[in-house]
Amino acid sequence: MKDFLREIITEAGRITLAYREQTDTLAVDRKFEKDLVTEADLAVDRFLVGEIKKRFPDHAVYSEEYGRQAGNDYCWVIDPIDGTTSFLHGQPFYSVSIGLKKSGEGLWAAVYTPVLGELFEAEKDRGATLNGKPIKVSRRDRLADSVLATGFACLRREQPYNNLPFFNRLVPQLRDVRRTGSAAIDLSYVACGRLEGFWELYLFEYDVAAGFLILSEAGGQISDFSGGTRLIPQEVLASNGTLHDELVRILHDTKIESTQKPCLKNGYTQRNTGIF
Repeated sequence: MKDFLREIITEAGRITLAYREQTDTLAVDRKFEKDLVTEADLAVDRFLVGEIKKRFPDHAVYSEEYGRQAGNDYCWVIDPIDGTTSFLHGQPFYSVSIGLKKSGEGLWAAVYTPVLGELFEAEKDRGATLNGKPIKVSRRDRLADSVLATGFACLRREQPYNNLPFFNRLVPQLRDVRRTGSAAIDLSYVACGRLEGFWELYLFEYDVAAGFLILSEAGGQISDFSGGTRLIPQEVLASNGTLHDELVRILHDTKIESTQKPCLKNGYTQRNTGIF
């Protein structure tokens, strides 16, 4: 399984690199105003689904661009290009993300960043690696010494609240913050100790399935903003574990305060009616 997963994800990466040379002429469509899909996304998704179905015809598949295809208890969760905006703008921070689950539990995962040449992999109960070498989360235990990442969901304008209250509360307490535009990369960077944590709203399973297993196998911790396990699509908090309780406290308190305050939407003041 490991060899097959490595083979298809690296080939998918090569496909993205070929398309990357022609981003000015790529066909681009919009699922929503800011949610883009390119012909490269579709080509990579089509390749991965085709290879998986050829090798494992009974397995289910859930991919970002082609949706769900029924099968047995095994399900491949695919994001062909996580970070399409970065890809389209010629930036290196995009990834191919693949996770394999059985009955909802992660078994194998890989996140590949083709431009950077980094392959993150994990197998349940066998640890996580970066380019074949074992990785672990950092042990930093002070926010002032920590670098966190976050993202702003492309659907944020349709929501009565977005990430700004959490961003404004956390950033002054950190050493710094990063924004790659790929949740799969951010989770993998927490796993290898480049970041101490990551938080975001309105993610989907294909955004995080691979990254969750990689981070868990590297010793990290994952929850919603209240410390619970109801993760998708509302809230994701991932950390090195040592900072998790403190981050939960800050995010949870901020959520409570935010949902109790009136917000301005479409020119009218109204109370937030609870997207959380």
